Amino acid sequence: MELHQLRYVVAIANTGNFTRASEVSFVSQPSLSQQVAKLEKELGHKLFHRLGRRAVPTDAGAVFIERARRILVEVENATSEIRDDPQLGRQITLGAIQTVAPYILPSLIMRTREVLPNLQINTYEGFRGDLVEGLVDGRIDLALVAMPLNDSRLSTESIFREPLLLAVGRNHRLATKRTFTVADLADETFIMMGRSSTLTEQVNEFCGEYDFEPKIGFRCGQVSTLKSLVGLGLGIAILPRLVQSPADHNTIIYRHLTDRMPTREIGIVRHLQRYQSRGMGQFLELIRQIFHGFGDA
Repeated sequence: MELHQLRYVVAIANTGNFTRASEVSFVSQPSLSQQVAKLEKELGHKLFHRLGRRAVPTDAGAVFIERARRILVEVENATSEIRDDPQLGRQITLGAIQTVAPYILPSLIMRTREVLPNLQINTYEGFRGDLVEGLVDGRIDLALVAMPLNDSRLSTESIFREPLLLAVGRNHRLATKRTFTVADLADETFIMMGRSSTLTEQVNEFCGEYDFEPKIGFRCGQVSTLKSLVGLGLGIAILPRLVQSPADHNTIIYRHLTDRMPTREIGIVRHLQRYQSRGMGQFLELIRQIFHGFGDA
């Protein structure tokens, strides 16, 4: 049994497909299939049901895959611990959701350069599901995501909470109103992030509590695009206070909802079993210091 065989098996489990597993493993499919077959022969059990293009773990495979994941994490931890010399350059890959990344990461990286000059921060922006997948498979070390996040494999720590505000264009018919209730929004056209966005999930849940489903006019992949559409008066949005900019002043008005102010919580997440290097420990402490009291609603 060899480590590359364990990696191939885990890759198949992650992707559900031998072809995709070979691509992410940078090996030809025949070679990957041959190594898995060799491992199955050694174990005396089939690890996957081959269902057309799909690969589904057998009962034996499910047990073996869980152990394989643990072994690979321990091997990576051992390697990281040995290499984690405080005199050497260190690096961390930090992920963040789209409604956080542009507004926090630049200043956070600049502050890190001042305080921890030997620590290199690589960044990754994506939906929360993508970030969780990256944390689990080791591509990402830490991630800033919306809470709550319930995953037994991950450690979560809240770093700040902020209000969600109503955003309307200055020429929108609601722009003259000084106060808003949730009921005022029921007949409006909403501009939302994509379906995978945690902000979209939260807005849908919030409106559902008041017995209406938001009418979606547009979906956007980036907050900047969403704000542009709001500024043109094409719809309204509920956005985190964090995304406000002085540049919005001429196009968008932000208002609190008077009957209830929704909020969101942002946390820092990491893999429970993955080795925490000195650099990561120092970086986590820096994050706690920077965001202490930040964004309090």
